[in-house]
Amino acid sequence: MRTSKNMSRVLHYNEHKVRENEAEILWAQNFLKDAADLSFYDKQRTFEKFTSLNERTTTNTLHVSLNFDSPEILDNEKLVVIAKTYMERIGFGEQPYLVYRHHDAGHPHIHIVSTNIRRDGSRISMHNMGQNESEKARKEIEIEFGLVKAEGKKLEDALKLTPVSAQKVIYGKLSTKRSISNVLGLVVNQYKYSSLAELNAVLQLYNVLADRGEKGSRIYESGGLVYYVLDEKGKKISAPIKASAFYMKPTLKNLQDKFNENEKLKLPQAKRLRTAIDYALLKNKGEGLERLVSELAKEKISLVRRQNKEGLIYGITYVDHKTKCVFNGSDLGKTYSAKMIQERTGFKDAEVVPSLAGENKNIRQSGESLQEAGVSPGKQVELKLPEIFSSAATAPDYIPYQFKKRKKRKKKQLKQ
Repeated sequence: MRTSKNMSRVLHYNEHKVRENEAEILWAQNFLKDAADLSFYDKQRTFEKFTSLNERTTTNTLHVSLNFDSPEILDNEKLVVIAKTYMERIGFGEQPYLVYRHHDAGHPHIHIVSTNIRRDGSRISMHNMGQNESEKARKEIEIEFGLVKAEGKKLEDALKLTPVSAQKVIYGKLSTKRSISNVLGLVVNQYKYSSLAELNAVLQLYNVLADRGEKGSRIYESGGLVYYVLDEKGKKISAPIKASAFYMKPTLKNLQDKFNENEKLKLPQAKRLRTAIDYALLKNKGEGLERLVSELAKEKISLVRRQNKEGLIYGITYVDHKTKCVFNGSDLGKTYSAKMIQERTGFKDAEVVPSLAGENKNIRQSGESLQEAGVSPGKQVELKLPEIFSSAATAPDYIPYQFKKRKKRKKKQLKQ
């Protein structure tokens, strides 16, 4: 579920999909004409009539994507009934809204566009609607329409109320812009990152890179940002696409607001991540970094290495797919930095290059792909953290510093 301040932009997005034969309009609720008879300006004027009744409310647009499991057989009529039921349950049954079916992904999904301004000029509060009314409606719809319940299931078995799911980009399979857009729709709004490097740690799991350009370049000096598709080796293989060309406008300026907001939001999740890393290290027994990568993958955590051209590791970023939080290693504490992690995993003669200045340096995924790690791109899974001390008997000799008991220093006795 998304809220917006720009109804025109949301309409243009869905209507553009229709013109490109990537979508079709299924239903128009509380409009004067049937959906097939409405022009773009009919739709725009109706929404503008409502939003003009309350100009003090700046966030006046609702844009929902309902996504279903690939094997679900859902014809257009059933999708319209589901859309109507959903809008009734979240309190938008009397509002004008449009229902579009999109065909740009491998699973059935619909987009619903509406406004929260009522006919009398009052507004429908959308604060926490995604977690409250929307979540309640989702569970009820799953039961009523025989859909597989989301709890404890992978996304392929569930109805989800989030942007269209993304797949790992394979250059040439779909249009470059569409492929990158699907990834951005998932990552930008769902993950909590506080720098461009942290965002790239997630994007590059999907073969996408956000690039500021080299220092001194025109794009860097102007604060610009472009996106590329990468090959499996992390090399750019597509033409750059400006951030402003995408619907969600993931420009550097807009992302900076995300960085600042996420800085505080992700902090409560740092403890889970530290605990998971320490537990994985307890099982590592100095067997190397790749073993740690494998152990963390079981907890749905990706360890992403930042390397220079010579292959030396100068940084580590952790992507927790359960909490959707991203942390630079050193931000978790000195013992989680690249240098210390290599030492703790028995990597001999660990050499760490000082952190490079640019945020746009290549970040490579370490070892496991998302599929190998048990996290399919664009899919959410229910995870359980194992009992931390359940296998204490088999714990290695090395004990993480958090679990060590501090020894009291003995005071030296002065000889008389």
